[in-house]
Parts: sequence; structure tokens; C-alpha cells
Amino acid sequence: MSKSFKFTFLFFLLLIFSTYVPKNENETKSLVLPIKSIKVKNTKIIDERLLIENLSYLIGKNILLIDKDKIKFTIMKFDFVSSFKIKKIYPQTLEIIINEKKPVAIYMDGKKRLFISEKGKVINYIELQEFSNLPIVFGKKIKFKSFFDDLKKINFPINEIESLHYLDIGRWDIILKNEIIVKLPKENYRDILQKFLLVYNDDDFEKYKIFDYRIKNQLILN
Repeated sequence: MSKSFKFTFLFFLLLIFSTYVPKNENETKSLVLPIKSIKVKNTKIIDERLLIENLSYLIGKNILLIDKDKIKFTIMKFDFVSSFKIKKIYPQTLEIIINEKKPVAIYMDGKKRLFISEKGKVINYIELQEFSNLPIVFGKKIKFKSFFDDLKKINFPINEIESLHYLDIGRWDIILKNEIIVKLPKENYRDILQKFLLVYNDDDFEKYKIFDYRIKNQLILN
């Protein structure tokens, strides 16, 4: 019998006899390479202990035979999970590395608050001090991601935005924390915003609170 055949034969025997059912438990446990520890890394918002508790069914399972689809189903139930990686640390530890969604705005759906992630995904709102000063977004059927991406591309001072208002006709108004209002047209708003940034800190414009760009090739100040 060749060594490779012998190794393969023993490996299959190992898999066949690697589980047993304890008398007082319904879940199958493994005698070989059982998971004894689950670690979660890279979480700032998600409750690490609660996630580990939800994954506790993996304790005692063979680390080689974990059901990745079931793990994914369990982890993705947590709103703030964007993606994750599973790392096996032999012989008995499973490490879950989480990539969290990052809220960049608060969306007002009627009286209900929701977070919006940088990828435009809606997340259930929870009270978090670090996100208490995010811009508030109003409007229905908003096209937030493309608009927010454009703001970032032109280095618009997002931290100075108080609120964003999407109107039914398909255009945005920006209200800054210093009470300046920027009324944008439906088309070519990115070029308009770049023009606004050129005059935003100009002393000659500091007395104006409304910058109205809705009419093509015109700026109405008030």
C-alpha cells in the first residue's frame, strides 16, 4: 500500500469517525479539531459579545467542516456588517474579521431616523455619539450615493453640512451649519458646486445667506 493511498484512507476514516452525539445534546460535536474559541475582530459599532453568542453553535464543530453559508446568514443579520472574513487558527480557534458599514448621513423617513452608509445602504438607526453630527437628509426616492460621491470628488466640506434636501423635481438644496443655503439645479450641479466653493470663503460674499443656482448661467444672491 502506497503512502499517499494510506494517508488518504486514514483521512477519510478520520472524517467518518470524527463526530459523536452526546447524550444530553442534540447538536453533533466533533472529537477531531473541535472549535473551542470564537474571536471577533475589527468591530467598533457591532456588539462583539452578542455576535459571538449568535455564533456559539459552532463550538465543538470540526474546524475543517464548518458551514460557511450558515455563518454568513448569522453574521449578515447584524445591520452594520458590510463584509467579513473567516480565519481558521488551528487547532481550535475561529476568527471572524468584520468590515463595518460607515454611516455618513442620517435619513429622515417621516419621523423615523435611519443611517445611510457611504455606499448608499440604509441602516437601522441607533444612538451613537460619534455619528450625532452627521448631515440629515430629507426627501423621497433620493439618489444619495451619486450625489455624495460627487461631493467627495470635489472636496466639498461635508462636515459643514447641516442638512441635504432632495426635491421631487430631482434637485438638491444644501443647508450648511452657518445657515448658508445652496440651491442647485437638476443638471450639472457638480460644476455649480465647484463654482460655489470658489466664492464660499470670499469676504465679498459673506453677507449672503442664499446662493441660488437654479437658473442656468445665473447666480441669485440673497
